[in-house]
Amino acid sequence: ALMNNLKRNSLMRAERVEDDAIEQKLRPRMLREFIGQRQLIDNLNVFVQAARARSESLDHLLLSGPPGLGKTTLAHIVARELGVGCHTTSAPAVEKPKDLVGMLSSNNERDALFIDEIHRLRNPIEELLYTAMEEYRIDWIVGQGVGARTVRMPLPHFTLVGATTRPGKISAPLASRFGIHLRLDYYNDEELSTIIERSAELIEMHIDAECCQILAARARGTPRIANRLLRRMRDFAQVAGTTTIDTALLHTSLQSLDIDHIGLEQLDRRILKTLVEKYGGGPVGVETLAISVGESVDALEDYYEPYLIRVGLLQRTTRGRAATAATYRYLKQQPVPSHNELALFAKTNDPET
Repeated sequence: ALMNNLKRNSLMRAERVEDDAIEQKLRPRMLREFIGQRQLIDNLNVFVQAARARSESLDHLLLSGPPGLGKTTLAHIVARELGVGCHTTSAPAVEKPKDLVGMLSSNNERDALFIDEIHRLRNPIEELLYTAMEEYRIDWIVGQGVGARTVRMPLPHFTLVGATTRPGKISAPLASRFGIHLRLDYYNDEELSTIIERSAELIEMHIDAECCQILAARARGTPRIANRLLRRMRDFAQVAGTTTIDTALLHTSLQSLDIDHIGLEQLDRRILKTLVEKYGGGPVGVETLAISVGESVDALEDYYEPYLIRVGLLQRTTRGRAATAATYRYLKQQPVPSHNELALFAKTNDPET
């Protein structure tokens, strides 16, 4: 059993490594290759060209939007277009001020520093960034007590690229120091279909326009999910001994993956069923709902809720999450009458009334 578990874990790690390698291959490398977000890309292209013409570092850039829309990809594209290096980290990985100092001091002139999930930076580290972003220096305290002194450390000019899925959680002082704020929005089916067609060509799979549209409709407006679905279709095709994804293989594969016509997965449906069958349609607190379906609150809020709200199957209220009329139609169930509705029904059917 132990050997089987080790083999299974090894295979899972190998599959993740392969998926990561394919994901890197599918990412666009230049702004002209980026599909979708047209106005954002056009504006960013202007800012990049202007900074390059002046031989200056690009103004600090904040990218916000739901997961999987291309924030990390854009950060690397910007560095490549500017002809500079890009150092990548995430906010939880920057645990101590010296970690940030080490990254900033090792930058070359005009390099980019990309911090993912920047809203999760710890306060002492965020405060160090204020002078680093504005004046390209860090005031470093050496020693303790009466012998403590401040050392001013100059930094090379750099571009901080921050990415966040929760822009509202970024403090006002930090947000105000970004000169460029860009928000990525969900992609439409036509854009996703084009992305799938391009990705299929890169991984040497044949897929027709109809299949691209079917996958696009199930990709939840997100390129990362579209490419993930395409890779899984490739797996089914490979086992079937073909390099062509046709409608028959596509529908069979989607059925095996338990993904329905609007892109809902098993956990999406469990969330809706739990809300309706266990809590009478809500409202119910997000923590309670997360525990009931066996998922973390962050995953529920960041991944599942946005799409369910977007397609009208879930609503947020001041008292918690609640089902909509569309939820009951989707689940083919009748709404449960509320307390007030039952009281009104009893009153109108009272023979003495």
